Amino acid sequence: MTTPDVHRSRRAGSDILRTAIRRNVGAMVWGTVLMGLYQAGETAFPIALGLIVDHTMGGGRSPGALALSIAALAVIITTVSLSWRFGMRILQKANTTEAHHWRVRVASCGLQPVARDVDLKSGEVLTIATEDADQTADIVEVVPMLISSSVAVLVAAVALSLADLRLGLLVMVGTIAILSTLSVMSKRIGSSTQEQQARVARAGAKVADLITGLRPLHGFGGNHAAFRSYQKVSTEAKEQAITVARVNGVYTGTALGLNATLAASVTLTAGWLAFDGQISIGELVMAVGLAQFIMEPLRLFSDMPKYVMMARASAERMALVLSAPPVAAPGTARPAPGGDLEIDCVRYESLQGLKFRVPAGQFTAIAVYQPRAAAELASILAVNVPPAAYGGAVRLGGQDLAELSVEAVRELMLVNPYDGEIFAGTLRTNIDPSGTSRTVPEAVEASMLTDVVALHRQGLDYEVRDRGSNLSGGQRQRLSLARALAADSDVLVLRDPTTAVDAVTEQLVARKIAELRRGRTTVVITSSPALLDAADRVLVLDDGVVTAEGTHRHLLASDPAYCAAVTR
Repeated sequence: MTTPDVHRSRRAGSDILRTAIRRNVGAMVWGTVLMGLYQAGETAFPIALGLIVDHTMGGGRSPGALALSIAALAVIITTVSLSWRFGMRILQKANTTEAHHWRVRVASCGLQPVARDVDLKSGEVLTIATEDADQTADIVEVVPMLISSSVAVLVAAVALSLADLRLGLLVMVGTIAILSTLSVMSKRIGSSTQEQQARVARAGAKVADLITGLRPLHGFGGNHAAFRSYQKVSTEAKEQAITVARVNGVYTGTALGLNATLAASVTLTAGWLAFDGQISIGELVMAVGLAQFIMEPLRLFSDMPKYVMMARASAERMALVLSAPPVAAPGTARPAPGGDLEIDCVRYESLQGLKFRVPAGQFTAIAVYQPRAAAELASILAVNVPPAAYGGAVRLGGQDLAELSVEAVRELMLVNPYDGEIFAGTLRTNIDPSGTSRTVPEAVEASMLTDVVALHRQGLDYEVRDRGSNLSGGQRQRLSLARALAADSDVLVLRDPTTAVDAVTEQLVARKIAELRRGRTTVVITSSPALLDAADRVLVLDDGVVTAEGTHRHLLASDPAYCAAVTR
């Protein structure tokens, strides 16, 4: 039984294909005309040869007639060459442009502030944005090739009918029979290809996850188990690829066999008719030439259903991303700049009626005893959890997050993730991706990234590899912190920004963050004594609620549980 999501994907997939065709209708028309001329020219070549043979056999041997025949062949060859050249140029340009358009569309959906409600990992989205986008765009090229191939078969059938009606009927009936057989087989190719693409995408997502967590896996010896897990997923993708290859092989073999059978039937029939005197030698030459020629358009013609099904399968996979509704429908209001942050009785997973307020301009540290609660609080503040998914309210500048646009929230409040991603580029482009920050030097100083900059003669232009593979764990963490500080947002939320640095560096970072962020709202979710001591106020979050608050030193003296939790 087909689920409603699959039905919706198929409808949206058909809409994607129609959009691609509608957007490229001009290029497709010109491509069809030129490729039709190419196929007609190819068809005309054996017809011209047959006419020349008949003319010669009939005693027409004048130099003028021979020159005219040679000129006609030259025109046909020129038409074939130029029409193919310009026709394929137009179609391939349209194909490439269309593939680029869909890649950008999928990437745009993946990068929207509000995530789409789709159960796909980043590796799967990557496959959709590359392979599926390319295969969907193939429809721009497939349709003109299909029409031009049908033109060639039709011209050949008409020419053969003029020689003998039975030859023309044989071509038409044989072509219909071949296409009917192959259209049934192409449906299986479409479903098999769709499953293969899904499995390859899952394998890609798995290996992306493994690469991201490679260092921790080596740390606790889990790399072998992780490899076996990936090997299993990759084996499933391989087996499905073999199935697709087998189906494609059967399809291609059947198509070639049927095409060869039709060509042989036309040749043998023409030979019998010539032997019986019902057609001339020139007509026999024409028939044999056309029988050999129609193998190519028939091959193209028979391949088209397969490519159409593959394009449709890819379009349906793209529709999983493009037509998926957003996880949440954010508001449109904008918060007042420099406002305070309020958590009002928030209930979500382990958070049980969490309530606190951070006044504008205050540096507040939150000591969370359970790491899960820290992750959930950070996700809510980053608007990764839709406001409708939790109870209570989060207010920024006195306005509920549900009423604010996500773009506006993130312009005012930055939540730096615990595992901030490092991109291939330079230190500078990682700290200031937009190239607009005016506080890069101060951010580098506050994050104590100065030693990394000084270590390399390129300074901030030192090349960083993908995921920061040429940096240590502490360097990557300080680079992520520098990026957060350089954003200079009104409200900054940091989660465990110093877990990978030594105690001396941590003390310096804590003091410099407090100095750099003075007068702006800063929240640090941490268990670091240095950061807790640098904060204006410390909130203790235990079992999903705030159980104590005060300065770090006051809590050390008055709360034994706090002292035991943060002293190290």
